Amino acid sequence: MSELKPYPEYKDSGVPWLGKVPPHWKVERLKSLMSNIITQATKQKTNDFYIALENVESWTGRLRKTGFDVPSDSQVKQFRSGDILFGRLRPYLAKVTRPMMDGVCVGEFLVLRPRISSATSSYMEQLLRSYTIIEAINSSTFGAKMPRADWQFIGGMAVTLPTLPEQATIVRFLDHMDRRIRRYIRAKQKLIRLLEEQKQAIIHHAVTRGLYPSVPFKPSGVEWLGDIPEHWEICRLKQVATIQTGLTLGKNHQDTVTRSYPYLRVANVQHGRLDLDVIKHINVPPEEAARSSLKNGDVLMTEGGDIDKLGRGCVWQEEIPNCLHQNHIFAVRCSANILLPKMLVWLIVSGHGRAYFQLTAKQTTNLASTNTTILRSFPVLLPPIEEQRAILEYIDSQAAIAESLIENTNHNIAFLLEYRARLISDVVTGKLDVRGVNLPAAEEVEAPEEYTDLPESEEIMGEDLQEEIPAEGDLDEQ
Repeated sequence: MSELKPYPEYKDSGVPWLGKVPPHWKVERLKSLMSNIITQATKQKTNDFYIALENVESWTGRLRKTGFDVPSDSQVKQFRSGDILFGRLRPYLAKVTRPMMDGVCVGEFLVLRPRISSATSSYMEQLLRSYTIIEAINSSTFGAKMPRADWQFIGGMAVTLPTLPEQATIVRFLDHMDRRIRRYIRAKQKLIRLLEEQKQAIIHHAVTRGLYPSVPFKPSGVEWLGDIPEHWEICRLKQVATIQTGLTLGKNHQDTVTRSYPYLRVANVQHGRLDLDVIKHINVPPEEAARSSLKNGDVLMTEGGDIDKLGRGCVWQEEIPNCLHQNHIFAVRCSANILLPKMLVWLIVSGHGRAYFQLTAKQTTNLASTNTTILRSFPVLLPPIEEQRAILEYIDSQAAIAESLIENTNHNIAFLLEYRARLISDVVTGKLDVRGVNLPAAEEVEAPEEYTDLPESEEIMGEDLQEEIPAEGDLDEQ
């Protein structure tokens, strides 16, 4: 915003990482402004509002998927409406929130409450979520795999404290800017969804209708598929491919000679690509390994998962020598010069493939799975081999356009998220003066948005939270 400028004057804060601050701002130790509340409960009521680390969105503090379902054996901390919850496990994730109701939270949160009237919860929440503060706290953590911040360090940090009217102005400005940024991000994410849908539509049309609209069509004989080009064949997958099942993990090979082999898990097979960041190894006899060895051109397909993602797959291109696959991944080997592997991948992920697996899969509440019998009966559309190559070239060229637009849009979103983090930091540490900024008189409250700042892989899962909470009582750590 063009109205944003530095303050007319500054003074030295005396803190290297804070630098200079406006002369009328105070610099105080956090523990003199906030109390660390440790009101512990070992057994909670069924109506307790419960917040775990995974319920807090990084860098925004917005709550998601919260509720009253608290693990019966967990120890929790109690908080009041307006208290600030600061996630001290992996503090670089900036899990900071201010729930507006009483409840309980996991012990990995610090529960912070203003202890003096000159520090408001709304301002302190923004301050504790600022990039400058998070970076300083993260530098103090201990533990390699599960780094944690300590209240002794956090409480001893020097932080900025404007006047009460200025705190209110800062909070109102940052709330306004956050709403504007969220609107922009939602628009960009809608564009990404439309591009993904367009890419799927291109794939589905190409592999089920072909590239030449003027050719005659015939009934496919498949209820959900409709007509297909007259010169195409349709057959079951078992007629044009073999299906190899993988290793069953956990077998005891104590009395046999074994070798170590890399192997693929379900997590390695993503939609249209491989994720080879983490590859595990297993010791098995060579003859057993031979039955589960991958070959160049194998189509990898997952056995189960979310119903909308069932059948995700990709083509194996010998990325890792002598690699095996576990039994929850099928390796489909297409007959040469009859069915191209990438053609099968697009058939599986097209609307045709999704319809087949949704109709035939074994489903539970949240998951679905298939098996070799169902997979062998998958209806395969077979254009001539040269036409398959033309279809694949067309899909690759059209998908590249969509993927480029998606990548650019994701870069724009990432830039906005970084801008928001920097803006908060600059405002709450006095680098920018927002007192003269004209804001709308009133702004409507919006529903929570859909985007997530960090990938799922960065989120903290429940099994990681193993640290105990201090002994029961209501204590204020100084």
